[in-house]
Amino acid sequence: MLSEEIIVKSQFYDLDPMGIVWHGNYPRFFEQARCALLDRIGYNYQQMRESGYEWPIVDMRIKYVRSIRFPQTVRITATLAEYENRLKISYLIQDNESLEKLTKGFTVQVAVDRSSEEMLFQSPDIFIQKVESLLCA
Repeated sequence: MLSEEIIVKSQFYDLDPMGIVWHGNYPRFFEQARCALLDRIGYNYQQMRESGYEWPIVDMRIKYVRSIRFPQTVRITATLAEYENRLKISYLIQDNESLEKLTKGFTVQVAVDRSSEEMLFQSPDIFIQKVESLLCA
């Protein structure tokens, strides 16, 4: 499957009162890695809209294994897990130096036709073609 990695350094503004990265920031980290993966596919949010579709997140799961602390640098890997009927991306957050697993999760997005606002039960051909051209390369 297709994957993309990004490196993020936790910032002071990411912290909660206990001095660890606030749990609500993890979806933002997922989003940064997801956008890197979608850029690689050539179908990020601008291309989605231009092709006539929106892709809302309909499910997100996060399993917190170990806290991210300031000023820790982490590696976030986004991996395309499913694409034919929905867009499912799995995430793994690791300490950048030790590669210790800190967090894992996934998001599920579905295609919605912008003109009719109808949810599709199959991913649009344009998206499938972009993914499969990379998988076959």
